[in-house]
Amino acid sequence: MLTVLHETFPLHTFLMNGLIQGVKGFLSFLSAPLIGALSDAWGRKSFLLLTVFFTCVPIPLMRISPWWYFAMISVSGIFSVTFSVIFAYVADVTQEHERTTAYGLVSATFAASLVTSPAIGAYLSASYGDSVVVMVATLVAVVDICFILLAVPESLPEKIRPASWGSSISWEQADPFASLKKVRKDPTVLPICITVLLSYLPEAGQYSSFFLYLRQVIGFGSASIAAFIAVVGILSIIAQVSFVLHIASFKLI
Repeated sequence: MLTVLHETFPLHTFLMNGLIQGVKGFLSFLSAPLIGALSDAWGRKSFLLLTVFFTCVPIPLMRISPWWYFAMISVSGIFSVTFSVIFAYVADVTQEHERTTAYGLVSATFAASLVTSPAIGAYLSASYGDSVVVMVATLVAVVDICFILLAVPESLPEKIRPASWGSSISWEQADPFASLKKVRKDPTVLPICITVLLSYLPEAGQYSSFFLYLRQVIGFGSASIAAFIAVVGILSIIAQVSFVLHIASFKLI
């Protein structure tokens, strides 16, 4: 992706990278409450399938048309809220005392993918070329979508779904700014949200630009970037697993 980004926008690489990620994030902010409300009414599986599909659909466009690839990445922000649906799914299938552990395991699994995927991609790119990397990533995405379609059961019980799909969905539920107003009035939730926002700001900046900076400015190669991501991923896994074990031991006590 970094190579295609630089080849497509050689004079404005960092600017276009920021615009693409910014548009995607803003669209995700606008659509997340609506998708959450709809998943409460229509079920988790269909929206898990929808969000994963739109997250993965830009991948083959990387080789077909770079312009369409980056355009689709931006627009896919409308549906690229996979983690919101995943956490809702976890809440459906776990008891309340199990959820913290389950959320930690989900985050640790995501961190584990950060360790393996860049290393595999760097190896395939060095050995067989970037086209093979895109092809393998596309195949993995197809397998992922098929797994959700065929093997993942619906987690939202039929009895708690509304009789009419649209009857329980109001504009207030779908309005992200209404949620912000509610948060502002809650003295407990507001500090938590501010803390999460401040912790995510540097993380979002790192995710969107740091690896591009390593490649274009410092001169890191694919292997070096993969190794760097692996180290970050391993530390994240250790942190997540330690947190899960701490919570589990606390509950036993």
